[in-house]
Amino acid sequence: MRSSRAALMARLASAGLILAMPVTACAWGDEGHEIIGLIADHDLQPPVRSAVAALLADDDSGFSPDSSIAAETTWADHYRDSDRNGARIRYGQTQSWHFIDIELDHPDIDAACFGHPAVSPGIPASQGPAQDCIVDKIDEFRSELAAPSTARAERRLALQFLLHFIGDLHQPLHAGDRHDRGGNDERVQAAGAPAGTLHHYWDTVFVERLGPDPKAVADRLIADIDTDKRRRWSAGSTNDWARESYQLAQLDVYGRLPPPGTDGLYRLADDYSDAAVAIVRTQLERAGVRLALVLNQAFTTAAAAPADRTGAAATAAPVRP
Repeated sequence: MRSSRAALMARLASAGLILAMPVTACAWGDEGHEIIGLIADHDLQPPVRSAVAALLADDDSGFSPDSSIAAETTWADHYRDSDRNGARIRYGQTQSWHFIDIELDHPDIDAACFGHPAVSPGIPASQGPAQDCIVDKIDEFRSELAAPSTARAERRLALQFLLHFIGDLHQPLHAGDRHDRGGNDERVQAAGAPAGTLHHYWDTVFVERLGPDPKAVADRLIADIDTDKRRRWSAGSTNDWARESYQLAQLDVYGRLPPPGTDGLYRLADDYSDAAVAIVRTQLERAGVRLALVLNQAFTTAAAAPADRTGAAATAAPVRP
């Protein structure tokens, strides 16, 4: 997977698609998303796994190293950033969909979701309003994926966005915000790592401390997920999952930060880093279990429902928590 990822990045670089891209662009980084995808893949029902693979096989965009579930978890970031330095059509359309900025000093999910704009009748969720949040988009794409009348190309897009967004939602700084762009305006440094943004540390640095190989890390996390965890983590709505991430941001990500130095840099003690790695581990596990839950439910519902024989694309009504 690492060689195919390198080939992908080389292709994007040669096309000028990743020039000047900040390191904070990808929530969890590719490694974190791949770990989530591998955990979810383990929990998929065999018919669902086959259906997912068949749908992802249609992807010829070149934005993922290959069409495996793990690789496709990174598609939405690469899709968003593919014209970041050019027309910014994909970037402008989808960049707000990756997070929900619930402010610590005024925790209002409705405000963070731009008032929950509705997708116009007959318009697929992939073409919905640019000003929308990750909670709404997960519910919209989840509904599309479960509707057999949804056009195949839109179902694939719904799947690709879900593979990524459910992971994003479990990164605490994609839910909690301190008027600092989800920690992108805060500079931190921990032992053994160069200074970077708080967001980058939670995206990447703390994930890397779980190990260098996504497959090996995923195998360890899968072994840690017992029946009781799967049962508890399978409960709740998308809103509940967002609140859970927000609380981690409030109490741990920001709440445990030391005072900044005179240079504005937060120097993270070992106990902060150790606690962060433990939280990241749990959030990756939760995201993998919940991604599998959403896919198992959606594909099972679609298989059981009578298909729309007109072949028209349909946009299912969003599922509101």
